[in-house]
Amino acid sequence: MTSINTHEIDIVKAKTSKIDSVDFENLTFGNVFTDHMLVCDYKDGAWEKPIIKPYEHFMIDPSAKVFHYGQAIFEGMKAYKDENDEVWLFRPDQNMERFNKSAVRMAMPEVPEHIFMDGLKTIVDLERNWVKKGIGNTLYLRPFMIAVGSGVIAQPSTQYRFMIILSPAKSYYQGEVKVIIAEHYSRAANGGIGAAKAAGNYSAQFYPQKLAQEKGFQQIIWTDDATHTKLEEAGTMNVFFKINDTLYTAPTSERILDGVTRKSIIDLAKSEGIKIEVRSVLVDELVAAAKDGSLKEIFGAGTAAVVSPIVGFQYKEHYYELPKIENSTALQLKDKLTKIQYKLADDKFGWTVKV
Repeated sequence: MTSINTHEIDIVKAKTSKIDSVDFENLTFGNVFTDHMLVCDYKDGAWEKPIIKPYEHFMIDPSAKVFHYGQAIFEGMKAYKDENDEVWLFRPDQNMERFNKSAVRMAMPEVPEHIFMDGLKTIVDLERNWVKKGIGNTLYLRPFMIAVGSGVIAQPSTQYRFMIILSPAKSYYQGEVKVIIAEHYSRAANGGIGAAKAAGNYSAQFYPQKLAQEKGFQQIIWTDDATHTKLEEAGTMNVFFKINDTLYTAPTSERILDGVTRKSIIDLAKSEGIKIEVRSVLVDELVAAAKDGSLKEIFGAGTAAVVSPIVGFQYKEHYYELPKIENSTALQLKDKLTKIQYKLADDKFGWTVKV
């Protein structure tokens, strides 16, 4: 291994790379990881110096609070390579800001910018060969933090580990996406942690999603916990509805994640003159629009999926097929967004950051 000492980050390089053994044309999302990872520990009320080192397993006490009380948060981001072999991040400041909001909500320490942002840029630069050119090819970035302090008393940990791992990726969802509207289960509740990217939010979805998949649906459109009348998110994505010529999406709240792709889609739509409203959409409103033909599109938006068109939905045992639209708003917005991310179009918003 080769060791490098920088002012802020120590780097220990792997002796050899496994990149040549990876089939980049046949990747399963999130299953292959690059040669290195970033690790930074929080102890005695302070962050230690980060280190980038070979990707490896690590030891952790069985009584670590992450196992018993679920103190764990994460972010999902991507790096892109343009036609000139330059590598770019997309709105990383928004991910860092949301990460620290999640940390506060979970009674965890905020990660300083010089650790989060400098660490992110440094490890992506080190692994730039893992970022392949071409739309659809990305390097998925997973910053996360877990409580590693020992002891099973029900209180916040005093020790934490912040890490960044990287995974080459292609598109997240394959094929058509059909959804079922939740009538009983909820993703999140008022006063809860739905607006945080906390690990427990996602594990709580697994059982309802399993039930939906057994019925032939890929995802669930979540409804509000109190009345199950308001449409909120689609699986792990924010969700948009096009009724007549207007695009609708729910406002962020304690129950709804402030998605980076979501806010980018909203800004793009406005800049393109697409009529868009941020307000709650009712289940009855959606069903009525599906029946009278005014419902044109539903699509999910998120970092992993980018934009994922939905072909139909089920509610109370009735299935509603959406019209097939060649040049849909969803695909238009996805095209414009990805062209900005891959530097194939002018970034008038200032969203992209060069590594």
